[in-house]
Amino acid sequence: MADRLSTALPTDPITELDAVALSCAIHAREVSCVEVLDAFLGQVDRHNPRVNAIVAPVDRDAVRAQAQALDAELARGSSRGPLHGFPQAPKDISPAAGMVTTRGSPIFAGQVTQSDAAIFERMRAAGSVFIGRTNSPEFGLGGHTYNPVYGTTRNAFDPARSAGGSSGGAAVAVALHMLPVADGSDMMGSLRTPAAFNQVYGLRTSVGCVPHGPADEVFFQQFSVAGPMARNVPDLALLLSVQAGFDARMPLTRRAEAPGAFTLPPARDWKGVRVGWLGDLGGHLPTEPGVLETCERALDHFSALGCDVDTALPDFELERLWHAWIDLRSFSVAGANAALYRDPATRALLKPEAAWEIERGLALPGTRVYEALCERSAWYQALRVLFERFDYLVLPAAQVFPFDAGWDWPRTVGGRDMDTYHRWMQAVVPATMAGLPALAAPAGFGPQGLPAGIQIIGPAQADAAVLQLGHAYDQAGGFSRVRSPWLDQPA
Repeated sequence: MADRLSTALPTDPITELDAVALSCAIHAREVSCVEVLDAFLGQVDRHNPRVNAIVAPVDRDAVRAQAQALDAELARGSSRGPLHGFPQAPKDISPAAGMVTTRGSPIFAGQVTQSDAAIFERMRAAGSVFIGRTNSPEFGLGGHTYNPVYGTTRNAFDPARSAGGSSGGAAVAVALHMLPVADGSDMMGSLRTPAAFNQVYGLRTSVGCVPHGPADEVFFQQFSVAGPMARNVPDLALLLSVQAGFDARMPLTRRAEAPGAFTLPPARDWKGVRVGWLGDLGGHLPTEPGVLETCERALDHFSALGCDVDTALPDFELERLWHAWIDLRSFSVAGANAALYRDPATRALLKPEAAWEIERGLALPGTRVYEALCERSAWYQALRVLFERFDYLVLPAAQVFPFDAGWDWPRTVGGRDMDTYHRWMQAVVPATMAGLPALAAPAGFGPQGLPAGIQIIGPAQADAAVLQLGHAYDQAGGFSRVRSPWLDQPA
């Protein structure tokens, strides 16, 4: 491979490889870990100044020494796993040992953490080389990646537009081949919105599929989950095979997903598989003009596979679901960050949306939280009943196309005023509240040439089945072959 490299090419041939092919090439010693590192660092140099996806870069001599050590291990016949020699940049929302972890907040600017979140432990153990962090909004709050520490991350297809969030840096880094795959987390669409905005794939995993957060995280059924992001579904499954599996420190994780469990099964016959199209949930979701039409055209690829596609609508009052969601979200955010709010010095450094969430959470009586949990349980049961009629559900991954990167958030959508900073992201709440796996997949481009995406939602713990349908959908639609035009611009 080394003799085929050319500085005249806008993109290095190594970074053009899918992650599965890259792992094979590394293990066959067709490319060295040092060559792989240099190729992806070249992509970072070429594209990151424009989009600001990767922040807090690690000293290059240090990471090159790690790559050399990994090459020496392969020479001795030893491999750490599928990510051996993969450059990675863990999302700047969870701790990474020896790296700056700001959570997008000036309160933690320059903070170097001493331990790894569980998924980062697994990624390192599987052979990853951490070259920096991917950018995230403050505390991961909001679907637009900007913060006062590192600034704004810009869209991989149009740098004047938002990258989405909170895993916006990860999505852009993957779309522009600065990373072969990337980790992310998802509470309110943090893997799904940026995947939709940047024409890549992001999986919100089932509750318990992937260990999330530091080992000493509070034992509570959190909404936030960790998961993978990639340019195609086999690459997504590759990273998920490393991330997933039981962790004795986290009792909600599941033994069913042992490492390696997410290798895609052979192709299957999709004839007669029932796909329910949720659309705008019977008019409940406001959408930007063109979003529904773009997503509905993408449904043709399910039909081409032989699936039976029909309109679906859960039997539930959806405004009740929203109010239960924002109460539980504020309760969770306040619990994690109340000390920062109570200290006047740190409170002054919180962005208004973070302060609003914490204030709401601190004011909630316990009975209100319990009532919201009852609504959540009723919502899960409503979807369980719907899954008796359908095998999968499909919903837009975002209600808007990528918006102006200078905005904080869209104030109106489809002619409706947004009453909170996250109401424009309401489409991601159904899967989150039910704890279901949801794959964000590209849906094509709208009237202005901007990306849109869909969510493929499966029943509880059906992560592998969702990936299998997502892969078939991609093969039918060819979405993973669509590239950002910036990749082919001269260096």
